[in-house]
Amino acid sequence: FETLDDLNGAAATMESLYQLPAYMGSIGGKQEIMIGYSDSAKDAGRLAASWAQYETQEKLAEVGKKYGIEQTFFHGKGGTVGRGGNPATFNAILAHAPDTINGRFRVTEQGEMINQNFGYASRAERTMDIYTAAVLTEQLKERRKPTQEWRDMMQKLSDISCDAYRRVVRGDERFVPYFRSATPEVELSSLNIGSRPAKRKASGGVESLRAIPWIFAWTQTRLNLPTWLGVGEAVSEVLASDEADKLREMYSGFESFKTTIDLVEMVLSKSEPSIAQHYDKTLVKDPLAQDLGSEVRSIHEKTENAVLDLTGHDTLTDGNPLLARVLQVRNPYVDCLNVLQAEVLKRIRDCESEEERKQLQDALMTTITGIANGMGNTG
Repeated sequence: FETLDDLNGAAATMESLYQLPAYMGSIGGKQEIMIGYSDSAKDAGRLAASWAQYETQEKLAEVGKKYGIEQTFFHGKGGTVGRGGNPATFNAILAHAPDTINGRFRVTEQGEMINQNFGYASRAERTMDIYTAAVLTEQLKERRKPTQEWRDMMQKLSDISCDAYRRVVRGDERFVPYFRSATPEVELSSLNIGSRPAKRKASGGVESLRAIPWIFAWTQTRLNLPTWLGVGEAVSEVLASDEADKLREMYSGFESFKTTIDLVEMVLSKSEPSIAQHYDKTLVKDPLAQDLGSEVRSIHEKTENAVLDLTGHDTLTDGNPLLARVLQVRNPYVDCLNVLQAEVLKRIRDCESEEERKQLQDALMTTITGIANGMGNTG
């Protein structure tokens, strides 16, 4: 179950299956269900998708219990936050809805995260230790379930953020031209990256693009738009209302929501709108698309302010001093790679010589690899 509509209809779908005697006889009392994180986030935005995933697993767990099925959720996550990833594995597992893991947990590891978590024997052992400890803790620890008041608040945030996200990504006719000119999305499809085509079909807009190049393209330009778009509008609207105290209480007490906001804060700290602006100046020729780029960066700034207001932090790295130090050391090197990449993309798009194009594509691949490793949490 991958898109927002898929997730919302998952429980009814599985109940229909469990009512079929032939199906029940074939599964032997066990069922694995995949929860899609990438496409749901691309469809509705990170905040709306995370709440839909939470509620879906709760409802599916109830259906499984009703029919006496031992269910295992297969979490189809990527390394990036926009695809459901979370570098804090222990906290990520404990952020799942109570009574949905029950000692069984399956998850995908992709891209640079494979080497990061399993590249060496000691690393692999440490990673498996964390998974084991988290699954056991989740099973043995009494965990607080969200109150109805919090559920209503999450639904409100989800609706506002989803509308704001789709208004830009789906509703603004400038978006697709901007996305294709301001990021290396077009060039990524021609490079030997990934195991599947970048698009499900050759034509089409964002909806036809696979989630990996969708996230990867924005990561390369350091804007990370899919992860935070819509979050700021939802948080700021509630904070400006008479429900502000309720939202702050939920941030302190509801593990899943706090984890989501903290992840968005981490991604915002890694984002560099000034770098994205350089890509726009170098690559975007359409004045209307340039205007959208300015608007998106303004939304980014407002999202930063909203998240800082909610968390009570002075800076985006207040809660993560190690990340602050890493960014201080790493960013000057990655910044250079971004400047080089923007120039290489400009030359590729203006290039008429096939031999020169090949050399430029080799240079582009080098910058892509360097930026991906510098940003971390890719895949």
